[in-house]
Amino acid sequence: MNAKQFIERLKALSSKQTQKFNAPLAADKKDQIMGVKMGQIFALAKESMNMELDEVEKLLDHPAHEARVGAVSIMDFQARSKKTTPERKKELFDMYIRRHDRINTWDLVDRSAIWVVGSYLVDKPRKILYKLAKSKMMAERRTAIVSTLYFIGKDDLDDTYKLAEMMLYDKEELIHKANGWALRYAGDKDKKRLLKFLDQYAATMPRVTLRYTLEKMDKKTKDHYMGLGKIKSKVTKQLNLRKLSAIVLK
Repeated sequence: MNAKQFIERLKALSSKQTQKFNAPLAADKKDQIMGVKMGQIFALAKESMNMELDEVEKLLDHPAHEARVGAVSIMDFQARSKKTTPERKKELFDMYIRRHDRINTWDLVDRSAIWVVGSYLVDKPRKILYKLAKSKMMAERRTAIVSTLYFIGKDDLDDTYKLAEMMLYDKEELIHKANGWALRYAGDKDKKRLLKFLDQYAATMPRVTLRYTLEKMDKKTKDHYMGLGKIKSKVTKQLNLRKLSAIVLK
């Protein structure tokens, strides 16, 4: 199947109801929404997983969001396949990084970064992730942390903690959530290391990150670390009130 045929199949699956449901996925006003269910796109991508990369790139260039979901899904299926050669895995990785301008929303990153980026880098230098972590693009920063979920699966936690620490106070909530997701998974592998990280940062880290991180913890542990955040919040408010009073008195 080529890109043109893939798009025709998507059109046949589209509906106005799904179009409304998928609307929040749009990257911006220029991002078209066809209205195809994600499960249908994934199934079509699996059927098309042998698509040549130049055709996959045509899907990435398509103005419809669902076409790009199809593209990254095909990339993901190829990266997962045991039949895929190391050369093709490098090509997939290179195209992902080169065309990150089109992999520009959280769902596109989450659908492909773990296998296309993470599995490729598992036995290689990872400087690219630290470069992405400093990017102005939210999606590139999310790729940096989400990719490490593959490493975590191999009991390799160092980059997850380093990158989460780098981006802990990021301005975007979507990064806060991704950090929490990665830290929670890392905690499944080594709870003591996660608790040590929380002892250092729980009082100041974004609440959404903390909630995501603590999701699988017992109630006592959750209450303890969430309480640290509340104490910090109260102290900050008191300090701000004192500063405001001092200004008024002047």
